[in-house]
Amino acid sequence: MPPNPPQTPLRRLSQGSLFRLSRSGAYPDAPHGLGFLEPALAELIDEAEALQTNVEGLRNLDNALATFNESFASYLYVMNMNALTTDWPQAPTDASFQLAARRAEEDARAALEAMRAAEEAARRPPTPPEPTNTERSALSPTDSPTESTIIANSARVTKAKPGAVKKKGGKPKMTAKEKRERGLELERILAGLPLEFRGDDPNLRRHIEAVIEKFLDNPGEGFSIIAFVKPPDLNQARVNKCLIALVNRKIVRKDNRTGAVLYHWNGLPQ
Repeated sequence: MPPNPPQTPLRRLSQGSLFRLSRSGAYPDAPHGLGFLEPALAELIDEAEALQTNVEGLRNLDNALATFNESFASYLYVMNMNALTTDWPQAPTDASFQLAARRAEEDARAALEAMRAAEEAARRPPTPPEPTNTERSALSPTDSPTESTIIANSARVTKAKPGAVKKKGGKPKMTAKEKRERGLELERILAGLPLEFRGDDPNLRRHIEAVIEKFLDNPGEGFSIIAFVKPPDLNQARVNKCLIALVNRKIVRKDNRTGAVLYHWNGLPQ
């Protein structure tokens, strides 16, 4: 009698196949054929759909991150190029700080000298005024002003109204024709300036007109930035902004050869 052929694991597994398992007595309530796989496949389909939804969400997140990275990289590149190509001519240098320190020392020295001069003037006795024509006529030709006359004149001077200051000559009034010509000239100058000086900001237009009129009233003279300051409306920062706009259009020339920054009027370029 020939020996039995060896049974491999595959043959042994085939004996316990799903078909036999479904028809075995261990599971009497199992459906016929492969019907028992339907609930398991339905659950598998649900899990596969959830997996697909999650994968789609990851794909959308990846697309959003890629778009953000590209935009942010472009922004950084533009900022880098702007830093490499922009020139800042008004930025302070070491020479600017040294010049500012020297000016501060000169201002302090001038203030100290003015204070000393005021103290010396306060210590100095007042000089008697000259006698008037009436007083001179009352005296004989050989007489000189007496001590009483000098004291009376001194008392008259000291009784003057305190705080009275001699008024300086004011700015001469302009005729209607001169005002019209000045207005036309201002309009021509403002037409060459940026838009913000031409009406976007009424206060800024008024400030730059005051600066220009200072130059027009004193042709040929150089002014420092302090000469234009009229607090509280026209402060130093606003004056500096107006002067920078005029210098950029070459209407005003900036000169610092003498150590002090002065601005000179050039007029409209031809």
